[in-house]
Amino acid sequence: MEINDLLFKELLKRGYKLEGKIRVWNLADSKLWYLTPKQAQGFLDLEKTENYKQAIIEKEISLIKHHLHDIIKLFSFKNCNLIDLGCGDGKKASLFIKEFSKHLKLRYCPIDISSYMVSKAAETIRKLNIGEVLEFKWNISDFENLDNVTPLFRNNQFKNHFMLLLGNTLGNFDREDILHGIKNSMIKGDVLLIGNGISNGKNKNWIKDYKDEQINQWLIQIPLNLGLLKNDIKYGVRFVNSRIEELYTLKKDKTIKHLGRTIKLNKGDIIIVAISYKYSKKEFEEIMSKFFSKIKTYTDSNETYILALCER
Repeated sequence: MEINDLLFKELLKRGYKLEGKIRVWNLADSKLWYLTPKQAQGFLDLEKTENYKQAIIEKEISLIKHHLHDIIKLFSFKNCNLIDLGCGDGKKASLFIKEFSKHLKLRYCPIDISSYMVSKAAETIRKLNIGEVLEFKWNISDFENLDNVTPLFRNNQFKNHFMLLLGNTLGNFDREDILHGIKNSMIKGDVLLIGNGISNGKNKNWIKDYKDEQINQWLIQIPLNLGLLKNDIKYGVRFVNSRIEELYTLKKDKTIKHLGRTIKLNKGDIIIVAISYKYSKKEFEEIMSKFFSKIKTYTDSNETYILALCER
């Protein structure tokens, strides 16, 4: 398989850290999950699997449907941009559009690092034939640039944003920069809705839950796009530092040559490709309170999933 330039540069730039004598290369960055249409479609296929639906999709959709009327009560505006951060195929946004279009004039603004995802989401919402779909070059963005991108959607008619950050996206980040960027892009009256998994302290089987062959089939595209072969690596999952880490361990020494540079990987090296933090409800609310003065949360009965309504 051809080596992806961006992946190679990221591996080169980040280097490795030592855990004892083991070298750990960290490529756990969601912008690297959707570099190709095959990767993007792989994630959409993963969302359809029974395990993923039960763990995230069904819980989130149930909470959304139950609290739609509570959410709309917060809106002080009659027109708004629905900013769908990490839009995927747009199906969750469609839940809001179907209901909110009865009360508001909406414009749908999907944002994703993947042009494939933006196109899929735009197609989903256009089929509803409700409101306007904005699909321009600035829809293709990573989360580190939101404070520059989201203001571009405002105009005199559509000044306010209702922003979605769903699908456990926040838990996949190793830092809180994403919340800084979102907050800085918001103005008075804007509303942000976050959906994320939380830990009730009872689940002791995180590794078993996450060591899933469907997840492997999606994430393995990262080492393969670095020029590694399936028989060069072993898929694994570990739980450390309050987070799940999806990783690949080198089964043999490998040398990657690309762009005039060389990276030597040793047998036993670990490449982390995805993380998922497991916050408790209290920890999650404490993080939100660092950035937003007005927060309202809703959880499922088992406190394994949370919706957080945030205002600047």
